[in-house]
Amino acid sequence: MKLRPDYKKVIPRFFNTGNARSLLLISRILRLEDKDAEDLLQSILSEFSSRYRNIQNIFLNHFKAVEYLLTDDDKDRLSSIKKLLIGAYFTMEYSIEAAALFNPSIVEDADQRGAGKEQKKVIISFRATGENHISSVVFKRGILKKNGVIHFEPSGKFITEGAITQQERESKAAFRKVLAQLILPVDVFLDIMDQLNDTFSYKELETALKNSLPAIGSTVEEMKLKHEILSAVNTNYEIQFPADSLLSERVIFPVTRAEKNGMEDARFVKFTEDDGSYCYIATYTAYDGAVILPQLIITKDFCRFKIAPLHGQAAVNKNLALFPRKINGRYVMLSRIDGINNYIMFSDDLYMWEEAALLQRPKYHWEFVQIGNAGSPIETEKGWLVITHGVGAMRKYCLGASLFDLNDPTKELGRLNEPLLMPDEDERDGYVPNVVYSCGSVIHGDTLFIPYAVSDYASSFASVPLKELLNALLKSN
Repeated sequence: MKLRPDYKKVIPRFFNTGNARSLLLISRILRLEDKDAEDLLQSILSEFSSRYRNIQNIFLNHFKAVEYLLTDDDKDRLSSIKKLLIGAYFTMEYSIEAAALFNPSIVEDADQRGAGKEQKKVIISFRATGENHISSVVFKRGILKKNGVIHFEPSGKFITEGAITQQERESKAAFRKVLAQLILPVDVFLDIMDQLNDTFSYKELETALKNSLPAIGSTVEEMKLKHEILSAVNTNYEIQFPADSLLSERVIFPVTRAEKNGMEDARFVKFTEDDGSYCYIATYTAYDGAVILPQLIITKDFCRFKIAPLHGQAAVNKNLALFPRKINGRYVMLSRIDGINNYIMFSDDLYMWEEAALLQRPKYHWEFVQIGNAGSPIETEKGWLVITHGVGAMRKYCLGASLFDLNDPTKELGRLNEPLLMPDEDERDGYVPNVVYSCGSVIHGDTLFIPYAVSDYASSFASVPLKELLNALLKSN
């Protein structure tokens, strides 16, 4: 089976053109006769309502995002029809999978109701890539059979980003002091502050900056100020999806500046605490178009998600993967802080990582360029099983495997000297040729199930007899 991107999966996004163009657009709508406005709105609803659960709520929310541009007189006499019509003009569709659906990660579903004998319900996340190569996180729920075959539930029709919530909103009074420390023209300073409520979210601030900072007149200075301002405010946020939505309808789309160009390569793991409680945690790479930062996604039910950055000197680069439980009372993480070698990190704080120890160097010809993990370690009776990726000549990516001691994962017990999986002839071509890559695997019965990316375009699936793999790893040492 091969899953390819579906360009029909679209989400409605706020279409922000900046203050000057927005005022012109709103003025055109306000000049419409009431009957013309009503007919136009009905035409838009007729064309787009079937694509979303409640498109009128979407239009109303997007109207509220530009309502501050209206005069008090306009607000008082504005009809509900024109509010919705303004919202429609500030809405755009974005195809989340138009370019690629790849780099999958898989975890066992906490709810196994409906799974038959020798079946396991699983949740697979994917990196979806659309216009301008912006990456988001999407999901599918499936049933894994003993023979390594997977069946997915039908995809939902109404794709949604969910509602962004924040437990701690920024204080306008405190932010005024932060902003006053920057060299800003008075009119720009006041324009930013006028758009903010007494407390505000990161997203609301970002919209205000997009509207106000172009008045600076210098693109370079504008970008510099935007980075400084956004870096000074809270970047933690939460997303809540409708409880009655299907998992396949939920997309985690970039929210903060740090991830505005993509949320890449989420590695989900079912993390179990010492008391037996659990949650799902994913490491992912936030990319702003120039800088990459490692961040975390935490959820218990795949309905509410908490997103926050990692901190510390070792929380750098890509390829972080969390162990599924603490070892000797500490959190443990794999990383590739130098872009070449595999490292291991220990911490008492899930969000703070200060030190990393070298774990593996490139050893075989198919990994001479770099070696890294291909998902979180998997606990087996023989040790921690780590699926790795290696890069060789012609930037060809292959998957390998290593085994580490359960009590001391710094000790390597075995490592395959040949790839476990490499691109076959019909997998060599795609957005990035000659690549197979995974962000997480799962054990079902006596089989290791590996979802993997095909040339950074589509996703496929492989299965490996677990006992044979573990024996091969132990013999390799």
